[in-house]
Amino acid sequence: MKTILNVIWLVLCGFWMFLGYILAGLLLCITIIGIPFGLAAFRIGLYALWPFGHRVVDRRDAGAPSCVGNVLWLVLAGWWLALGHITTGIALCLTIIGIPLGIANFKLIPVSLMPFGKEIVSTDDQFAGW
Repeated sequence: MKTILNVIWLVLCGFWMFLGYILAGLLLCITIIGIPFGLAAFRIGLYALWPFGHRVVDRRDAGAPSCVGNVLWLVLAGWWLALGHITTGIALCLTIIGIPLGIANFKLIPVSLMPFGKEIVSTDDQFAGW
């Protein structure tokens, strides 16, 4: 079921959101200071490309630098990417078949707004996030 949902996701919105994250990552990697932000964009972009079968968990070792990074991320790229998830989520929810995908898009908004201090893990790993 995960594969079917991922393929439908990829066709309807995953590829476009992936391109948005890649573009944001490339723009952020222009400066040396922006490289960690660009790497975060690439990491979330891969998650946005194939989300079913993965989940986001909080990292227990994340500290104050993650908080500062999240504030900068929110200003630089986070709100644009979250707006993309909101737009595609609403569009997907207009059809009955797209409702689960729209909900998945809404679940990506928190990580698109504040990616630092989060980790993307496979749902097959039963001890992930403990």
